Amino acid sequence: MLEKFEIRLKELRLERGMTQAQLANELGLNSVSYLRYEKGQREPSISLLIVFAKYFDVSVDYLIGYRDF
Repeated sequence: MLEKFEIRLKELRLERGMTQAQLANELGLNSVSYLRYEKGQREPSISLLIVFAKYFDVSVDYLIGYRDF
């Protein structure tokens, strides 16, 4: 289900012109942990999905690839 998550997470970060370290810092995450989310090596908890969705002003459904809008 999360096959699009890492792609969309990276796209949204790049749209804001941020590095992985900058975004991790902004959200209070460890930069290595964040890197693993973008590489698809780690799946976020539901609460973290909500944090990402709110930060980027998108739905969780969009973020995980369930919807394309």
